[in-house]
Amino acid sequence: MPVTTSTRLGPDWPCQVKTPGSYDWERSAAKWLRELVPARYASYPAFVRHPVLLARHAQIQVEHEIRVARTALQTARADLPRLGLHESAIEHTIKLYAAELMQLQHIARSVRAVTQALGESGR
Repeated sequence: MPVTTSTRLGPDWPCQVKTPGSYDWERSAAKWLRELVPARYASYPAFVRHPVLLARHAQIQVEHEIRVARTALQTARADLPRLGLHESAIEHTIKLYAAELMQLQHIARSVRAVTQALGESGR
């Protein structure tokens, strides 16, 4: 039986994913990755059989979300006043977009770490 350890690979390693090499770590990785993609993708047989494919798709998905959040942040000052929003709501929304962008960037680093580990375990 593999030894389970609480050692993580770095600050970007998601706490929901067990350490590579530990018991059932790939299943924990797949479960975490499924939360990052639309539900219909998570059930595709190829993604179920090959978690590294699911990881690849999650990486693309998160990169897309980063582009969306970045665009929303960059255009907020010009677009939101036209919607009739009060300045405080606009400022709050800009802070929300900035925080979301930082969170998505962290998730992207986590997905890359998990993808790399899945690729190494498949060799």
